[in-house]
Amino acid sequence: MAEHVQKPTEEKLKPKLFSVMKGYNKEQALKDIVAGIIVAIIALPLSIALALASGVGPEQGLYTAIVAGFLVSFLGGSRVQIAGPTAAFATIVAGIVATEGMDGLIISTIMAGIIMIVMGCCKFGALLKYIPGTITTGFTFGIAVTILVGQIKDFLGLTFQNSPIETVDKLKEIVLCIGTINWQALLVGVISLAVLILWPKKLEKIPASLIAVIVGAALVKLTDMHVNTIGDLYTISNAPPHFTLPTELTFARIRALVPNAFTIAILAAVESLLSCVVSDGMIGSKHRSNMELIAQGIANIGSALFGGIPATGAIARTAANVKNGGRTPIAGMVHSIVVLIILVVLMPYASLIPMPTIAAILFIVAYNMCGWRNIRNTVRTAPKSDIAVLFVTLTFTVIFDLVVAIGVGLVLASLLFMKRMADVTEAHTWVDASDIDDEETDPDSIFLKKIPPRTRVYEINGPMFFAAVDKYKYLLHDWDIDILCIRMRNVPAIDATGVEALMRIVKRCEKHNVQVIFSHVNEQPMRAMEKAGFIEQVGKENFCSHIDTALERAAALESAKTAK
Repeated sequence: MAEHVQKPTEEKLKPKLFSVMKGYNKEQALKDIVAGIIVAIIALPLSIALALASGVGPEQGLYTAIVAGFLVSFLGGSRVQIAGPTAAFATIVAGIVATEGMDGLIISTIMAGIIMIVMGCCKFGALLKYIPGTITTGFTFGIAVTILVGQIKDFLGLTFQNSPIETVDKLKEIVLCIGTINWQALLVGVISLAVLILWPKKLEKIPASLIAVIVGAALVKLTDMHVNTIGDLYTISNAPPHFTLPTELTFARIRALVPNAFTIAILAAVESLLSCVVSDGMIGSKHRSNMELIAQGIANIGSALFGGIPATGAIARTAANVKNGGRTPIAGMVHSIVVLIILVVLMPYASLIPMPTIAAILFIVAYNMCGWRNIRNTVRTAPKSDIAVLFVTLTFTVIFDLVVAIGVGLVLASLLFMKRMADVTEAHTWVDASDIDDEETDPDSIFLKKIPPRTRVYEINGPMFFAAVDKYKYLLHDWDIDILCIRMRNVPAIDATGVEALMRIVKRCEKHNVQVIFSHVNEQPMRAMEKAGFIEQVGKENFCSHIDTALERAAALESAKTAK
């Protein structure tokens, strides 16, 4: 009786909300409401700060938390994901707004949403795990550096002569304008930073960022300090999100914004799924990656059309949701509704928040996201190639932008990976037992077999692909044989270049009247050879499942040749 092999269940394209509501009860509803309110209080100052770091108005950060946060919770593939503006997008959005305007940002975000929906529908959720962790760590630290540099101006109260966009230019401007430091702004910034660092050690339940905002605003208002506040630099609106369409929508504009759209889509997808994985570990659940991508795509389209900025899963807010009892998407929906109420009722008071306090909040955000411990561990334990990928990605993120950084990082990581694979690929012919040291532990060792006198066994170990082709290309030089047995038990995969190299070996053997027999070809190489017509060329009878079968055929062919 054939053994029944259970196939892995295919991931559903179904929002998690519809699955978890079957056993929903009042007790969990109360926990979700409490968690949603607490997360909303945490999200309020963060959303404003991240919006300002992104070069847009403070209310646009709240629009993002409201619209994108609700849609991701309603349609997403995670039980506890909280979505909204995140630090990872700050520099990207600021760059787009500075060069393309709000219209360019809206179009880019809508296109990014469409890309993510397509990715989810095409089941690309699992493919994102192939982005190396060193690249993620590198660009995350790089983004943290750009955020920190971008907030030094407000923290010190500097007066810039120019309005630099690039991080290197901002550093240059800071050095040139360091003489304009506002000591009152610095004092407010230092006090706010102290609150952010020390408050969680005493009373973690109340968000430190909220206390810092209240303390900073009170300090400036009551002492009449000459410190810039949000109200001094921005027009504050408490209007709810409203439908907005881009005014300039042409094919040329769309084509020019495609790179920005792909950057937003890839970053949103990576960060959202990373947040899902982290939250899965906290609650013992399993998210639906493809549904999450679709939800993130819809949420970003919705955010752009209602005045928001790009959104993604926020790891810190998601973790806060879990720690406060949130276990279903209802908590995320409550969070969005509470943020909407705060926007309409309390938004005018946001004008009192000092800019150095916003800078201090973003300093903490940058510190929390930089992952310096991961970098330290990588430098201590990882191969030099991984360290190189990490620091190249980090450097390119700071000096250029995220698109260039991820592109260069992926190319470098791929090249180094191919080099490692090529290094472990080897091929050799067996002449005597001194060639190897495993003949006693390997039951299929060639030295335990009887090899016909005019047969040569040639074994390949490792993947046969273009980067390793020189390892076996010129190996065979002795033509005083009748049979060449190519053993491929340790070849897990082969590409077109590998098949082509085998074809050349077979043709050279044909010229010298040497018959080629293949032993133990694995599934993927066999499929590749069959597709290329290689099996038909060599003959199916010359493909043997085991070395014993191959040697028996070699002996039979030698006997037949001798008989002639």
